[in-house]
Amino acid sequence: MKHSLDILPLSSWIDTNGKPLIIAGPCSAETEEQLVSTAHLLANTGKVNVLRAGIWKPRTRPGEFEGIGSIGLEWLKRAKEETGLLTATEVATAQHVKEALAAGVDVLWVGARSTANPFTVQEIADAIQESGVDIPVLIKNPVNPDLSLWLGAIERINRAGIKKIGAIHRGFSSYEKTAFRNEPMWDLAIQLKTIAPELPLINDPSHICGNRELIPYVTQKALDMDMQGLIIESHIDPSVAWTDAKQQVTPAALADLLDSVNVRKAESNNPAFEDKLAELRQQIDKLDDQILKTIGDRMKIAEKIGEYKRDNNVTILQVSRWDEIVQKRVQLAKALNLGEDFTVKYLELLHNESIRKQNEIMNVKTATEA
Repeated sequence: MKHSLDILPLSSWIDTNGKPLIIAGPCSAETEEQLVSTAHLLANTGKVNVLRAGIWKPRTRPGEFEGIGSIGLEWLKRAKEETGLLTATEVATAQHVKEALAAGVDVLWVGARSTANPFTVQEIADAIQESGVDIPVLIKNPVNPDLSLWLGAIERINRAGIKKIGAIHRGFSSYEKTAFRNEPMWDLAIQLKTIAPELPLINDPSHICGNRELIPYVTQKALDMDMQGLIIESHIDPSVAWTDAKQQVTPAALADLLDSVNVRKAESNNPAFEDKLAELRQQIDKLDDQILKTIGDRMKIAEKIGEYKRDNNVTILQVSRWDEIVQKRVQLAKALNLGEDFTVKYLELLHNESIRKQNEIMNVKTATEA
């Protein structure tokens, strides 16, 4: 279901010359020299549109570096004056909003922890609305994979009269240990693009990866998924960074990265390409119809099994049978070059629907007898 947002296209509020929006800068403003020097190096690449820097840092535990504070806004102002780069910082309270706007910050973003709290988002939205300032606001996804929270935060900012809005995909926390600091969960980003297609979506490979080695891979994938920009942490000397040292890159490394990625077009004006694409999509549509019909036939058999179990007073769930299905189908899926995670998730969906149908059958019989 699509959501209607009253927003302006990205191209109307920042000129990127038809290229992806690039926001870059240190995780934290540490010293004036560190921030301004980094800004100059980023500006010299000719590839960066906006300088980012954390002024206030929401940390998990007290005693850690929680940002340099308001003085950093003056450093951002100086960096902007000397380089011409627009500036951006995170805000988490009404006071942050007030100070950032007073300092002439050009773009605000709402962090993942703030997005997870509707009260915090509303406070930020109210503060921006009361200021009467028309400023772009980017909303990061919440820490946990909750699409409704993400969309709700975007709607709150939009209802405050802000039309220059974008979403930042920075990955989601997960108990499972993987190569990523935050699991990208690309499917949630795709869902957001599907229900709000007019919303600019910007990828944050730094926070997804947690280490600079994986950033090129995630960057290319994000651009291939037609995301409109990137926000990448860049520090003049990442080895001595006060926060997130492992995931920051030097301005020179950032320039090399942006030179190496392939920026593809969302569409093609080649008639031959469009004709072939339409032909292949017709084949997919036909196969999708066949798949749904086959699933429907499978569920009819599952219903018969439910009736048989009911009449013989047998439980719905039989773990040994489920294990057998998974093992056999995963082996077949591998032979067909299908991913194991995809296969298991697909089987789980089928299994859950079968259980739901069989449960209905058993409960109907019980209700009739009662």
